[in-house]
Amino acid sequence: MKLVLASNNAKKLVELQALFAPLGIELVTQGSLGIGEAEEPFNSFVENALAKARHASRESGLPALADDSGLSVDALGGAPGVRSARYALDAGGEKSDAANNARLLQVLAGEADRRARFVCALVAVRSDADPEPLVAMGRWMGEILTEPHGAGGFGYDPLMHIPSMGASVAALSADVKNRHSHRALAAQQLIAQFREVWHLG
Repeated sequence: MKLVLASNNAKKLVELQALFAPLGIELVTQGSLGIGEAEEPFNSFVENALAKARHASRESGLPALADDSGLSVDALGGAPGVRSARYALDAGGEKSDAANNARLLQVLAGEADRRARFVCALVAVRSDADPEPLVAMGRWMGEILTEPHGAGGFGYDPLMHIPSMGASVAALSADVKNRHSHRALAAQQLIAQFREVWHLG
């Protein structure tokens, strides 16, 4: 079954394709179909993921899958949240992983409470008017380091330390990350829904 992925992030495509491979799902990015990005005006991951999925399905005529994910830091009241990818940009900086990480370290300087979590909302729709979207949420608990560690991953991975693994996300292999991440946890829930509701796999 072919689904449009409401993202143009190549690394996210690889990660999600590996997670959903057991169901025989083929993901194609909306960009490869000439579909532009949807507006993301909402304050929650679920609402933005649903908006993106409906947009991709409406423009392509195909079922769609959308991911909205980011970092939620306790000491910052859940920020950067849905603004994770634009955290530095919102403060007048550039839109880049390095700039976002630098701003986070600056904002948390001297803060004792470093608890945080990666959050992922996955939403799948059969059509843009699907009255029963499949919704899954995954949370990966950790704490923010005082400096980057590791060379893998993307986004805030170098700053996110997973105590149970004794390493930053950026120091984990792709295989380990795919089994334990917030996206993996959400995908496990979504796979169960794909099988039960869409009768896949």
